Formats: sequence, structure tokens, C-alpha cells
Amino acid sequence: MTIALTAAALFVVAVLYASVGHGGASGYLAVLALAGKEPETIRPLALSLNVLVSSIALMRFGGRGHFHWNLFWPFAVTAVPCAFLAGWQWTLPPGPYSILLALILLFAAWQLALPGSTPKNVSRGAPLRWALPAGAIIGILSGLIGVGGGIFLSPLLILAGWAAPRAAAAACAAFILVSSLGALAGLTLQYPMFPITLADLLSYGGAVIVGGFLGASLGVSRFNPLVLRRALAIVLMIAALKMLLAI
Repeated sequence: MTIALTAAALFVVAVLYASVGHGGASGYLAVLALAGKEPETIRPLALSLNVLVSSIALMRFGGRGHFHWNLFWPFAVTAVPCAFLAGWQWTLPPGPYSILLALILLFAAWQLALPGSTPKNVSRGAPLRWALPAGAIIGILSGLIGVGGGIFLSPLLILAGWAAPRAAAAACAAFILVSSLGALAGLTLQYPMFPITLADLLSYGGAVIVGGFLGASLGVSRFNPLVLRRALAIVLMIAALKMLLAI
């Protein structure tokens, strides 16, 4: 894939994920894998793009009053240190990394393909006995794979009846931001010579900033990206199968 084609694909991913408050790391991982990037480059680059888009999504959803602190902190307080430790201390060999990444992409595709569902009773809060360990597990996956964790937290908040969809989107955007920053901090200690270039950040970062702003702006209104999300789910499944077949 050329730089222009990769940037265009990342733009589309940012639009779709930001519309539901996500940073898009699982989609970026798929695009960067298809573009032939090395695993040691994919993780920090996907997380960096994640930080940009989740910041925009948080500003857009939070600016409309959808952010609630008690949906965010119980998960973030354990996720951030776990993401930091996983990014710093743990690196999977190429084979296991490809298998785990493929499973994550398949899970993301499944989540994207599902129609949104709103629980009848929304509590706007998660019990600490569930939120703290869930945040730790999601944080470990964030640092290990290079995702922000929104693909796990968002369905958990909604299906458990802890948040309405837009409140879940705002909480996930904040969670993804701090989790990605924690994982990036750990990766910086593991790789003092950061394995991504300024050219990558400028070309790909610009694409996801524009896409993230567009997607988040549509997401806070009446935009329903279900059909496009299902198309992206197909792309993620293709990328996952490609990685599994290459092992």
C-alpha cells in the first residue's frame, strides 16, 4: 500500500471509530498490517493515532454533556498502570503477536457488525468490584497489543446497563486517551529510539485528525454509521485472516 492509500484508509477508520467515541486503534492495526509495517512500528504508531482521535472524540462528546466521571475513573485507575507495565515489560514474539492481534481484530469486527443496543435501565455507574479488574485486564491488552481498549469497554458499559450509548462513547474516549498514553509511556522506556518516523506521524496523523473530527461531529448528532461499520468489519476480518494465514 502506498502512503496516500494508507492515509486514506486510516482517515476512513478514524471517521467510523470516532463516531462512536473510539480512537480506532484496532482499525489502524489492520490497515498498518496490510500496509506491511513491522510489529515494533505498528504498536506505537497505532497508539499515537489513537491519542489524537480519542482526544477529539472526548472534546466533541464531552462538550455536549455526555461525559460522566463515575463511568471513567473506576476503569482508568487500574488500566493506566497496567497499560504502562505491559507496554514497558512485555513484547510478544511475531507469531503469538500475530495470533493475538488477529483475535483482537476479529473481536473488533464482531463488535462493529452488531447493531447498537440500549438497555432499558441505565445506572450511569459501574460497581468497583467489576470495574477495577476489568480496567486492569483492558489495560494489559492495550499495552501488549497496541489498542486503547474501547472495543472492550464500550460494549461492557452498554450491555451491562451502566451507560447509554453516547455516555459510553464519552467515557470510552477518555479511557482510550489515558490508556493509550500509559501504553506509549511504557513503549518509550522499552524502545528509547522510538520506532516511528516524523513523516509517518505527519502524514497519517493529519489524516486521522480530520477523520476523527468529522466522525465525532457526526456521532454527537443523529449519524448512524452501521452500514459503514459493517463494511469496516469485513476489512478487519480480511486483515485478521491474512495475518493468520501468514503464520
